[in-house]
Amino acid sequence: MTPKVKAFFDPETFTVSYLVQEPEGVACAIIDSVLDFDHASGRTGTSSADQIVDYVRSNGLRAEWILESHVHADHLSAAPYLQQELGGKIGIGDQIVTIQETFGKIFNEGTEFRRDGSQFDALFREGDSFHVGQMRGDVLHTPGHTPACLTYVIGDAAFVGDTLFMPDFGTARCDFPGGSSEMLYTSIQKILSLPDETRIFVGHDYKAPGRDEYAWETTVGEQKALNVHIGQGRSIEEFVEMRDARDATLAMPRLILPSLQVNMRAGQMPPADEKGDVFLKLPVNKL
Repeated sequence: MTPKVKAFFDPETFTVSYLVQEPEGVACAIIDSVLDFDHASGRTGTSSADQIVDYVRSNGLRAEWILESHVHADHLSAAPYLQQELGGKIGIGDQIVTIQETFGKIFNEGTEFRRDGSQFDALFREGDSFHVGQMRGDVLHTPGHTPACLTYVIGDAAFVGDTLFMPDFGTARCDFPGGSSEMLYTSIQKILSLPDETRIFVGHDYKAPGRDEYAWETTVGEQKALNVHIGQGRSIEEFVEMRDARDATLAMPRLILPSLQVNMRAGQMPPADEKGDVFLKLPVNKL
C-alpha cells in the first residue's frame, strides 16, 4: 500500500511534520507536530499546527493518530492542540518512561509527575502494529538518538524521526542523556534492511552545503548508497568514532529545556500554580 504523504515544514525549527493518509479513504495520522514557541517571550502559538488542522478539515479527513517519533529536544509538540481540534489518539514509544525518569530528575519534577507514560494514549514497542483506516502501520524501535526513538513503517513509507537525515546530511546526534552511537548504528541497519524502494521521510532538514532547497524524502536504497555518515557499508567502528567526535563539537539545541519539559508530558505544559500561571524551569549546569 502506498499512503498519501503531505509534509509541513516549519522553518523556525527546521522540523518536518507529516500527514499520512490512506490512499483510498479519509483516515489519516499526523506525525511530529510543532507548537510555535518564542523563547524570548515565552509565548506559544499554533500557526504551524493550524496548517495541518486546515488541511484535514478542508479535505474532509479523519485524524485517527497523532504520533511522536520520540521526545523532541528542538521543538514543542502540538499534539494536545491537534487532539482538541481534530481528535485522534496520541502515541509514542514505551521507552518514554526512561525519558520521564531521566528528565524528571533533571527538572526536579517531584513525585506528582507521573513517570509511567500515562500522559499518552498509546505506548508502542518493537513489533507492534496499528491501523489508519485500512492501512497498517508497523513499529520499529530505533534508539540511539534517544532511548525512546521509533520508526513508523506505514505501507511503503518509513517515518524515521531524527534517526536519519537526508543522505547528504547524515545521521542524528547521540550525545543526549541515554543516547548511544552504537545503538544508533544498529537501529539504522534495521531501517536499511527494509526494501530499497521504501520511501524514507526524515524529521528535519538543514540544507546540506551545496544544496539550495530543503528536502525530506529519500529512499532506503539512496541512504545505503549515499548517506555521508553510514552509506557504502561503513563499519560500526568507523561510524562510532565519527559520530562521537562530531557530537563533541555540537551545542545544545536552542529549545531543548522548554521542549523536554513539555514533550515528556505528551505536549502538555507543566501544571499551573494557584493563580493559573504556568512556568518552565531552567536547570543550571545539568546538560
